[in-house]
Amino acid sequence: MSDFASSLSADAAAAVQGWLTSLKSGRRMSAKTLEAYARDMGQFAQFMADHLGALPSNKDLADLTVSDFRAFLARRRMAGVESRTLARQLSSLRSFYRHAEKTGLFRNPALSALRSPKLPHAVPKPLSPEKARALAKADVLATEETPRWVLARDQAVLTLLYGCGLRISEALSLTEAQVEQPTLAITGKGNKTRLVPLLPVARAAISLYRELCPFALKPREPMFRGQKGGPLNARNIQLLIARLRGALGLPGTATPHALRHSFATHLLANGADLRVIQELLGHASLSTTQIYTEVNRAHLLEQYRKAHPRA
Repeated sequence: MSDFASSLSADAAAAVQGWLTSLKSGRRMSAKTLEAYARDMGQFAQFMADHLGALPSNKDLADLTVSDFRAFLARRRMAGVESRTLARQLSSLRSFYRHAEKTGLFRNPALSALRSPKLPHAVPKPLSPEKARALAKADVLATEETPRWVLARDQAVLTLLYGCGLRISEALSLTEAQVEQPTLAITGKGNKTRLVPLLPVARAAISLYRELCPFALKPREPMFRGQKGGPLNARNIQLLIARLRGALGLPGTATPHALRHSFATHLLANGADLRVIQELLGHASLSTTQIYTEVNRAHLLEQYRKAHPRA
């Protein structure tokens, strides 16, 4: 049973399930996004069950006031939830209530009176080209006990993150059939497919890994394997980069996703068109990609302050 179902009456649980189903089929949201939305509704339903003293029904959800919604957000804030997560949970609630109104179940105008929490203006933190290249070389941590194929695997993954701007989940889901092509067909968020050139350095790293890997690799299955032969877990790469941070003296912002940020920032700094970067990253909106112009501007100002005698 879903988390939300145990805290809602049957009609409200069916309404939530119908909403999630519509998101999956109509908007083709990823499984992880749907899990987050279901979790949000579970926390909301559990709070409201305690708040109202009974499992909320559709009528109860329709009758909730601004104060009721604010009480939920206040409880989440007291639990240590940050503004970004609160904003997402409020967005989840609004999406659910829009669906309920659209399908004729019920409506509640109280949500429109709530303002989303103010979010801190976050700018991506890329690495310098030198540090990004150093991080993409997993052999820094090599020991006599480390199998050669594991080193080759790790370097291939890190090269894909920086050289192709892939998300870690995208890199780890690659198959042999995909890397046989001159460009990678990557299906990212929202099931949107984009084409990304496979650089020679990345192709060479993948070829070495495939040559050394002791396991049989099937064309349509994830190519990167763990030491026991199963699909490589993202946690392995996260821990690897944590160790590399210590070995190379890199900041805590050096993460798998920072290599993707570095990919975009370095392309922009070298004259790549913003719309090309948008396509390579798979961003649905150009405004999402434009954040990298702020990174570039911040770098220019920093260099100006360091170099100009009157700065």
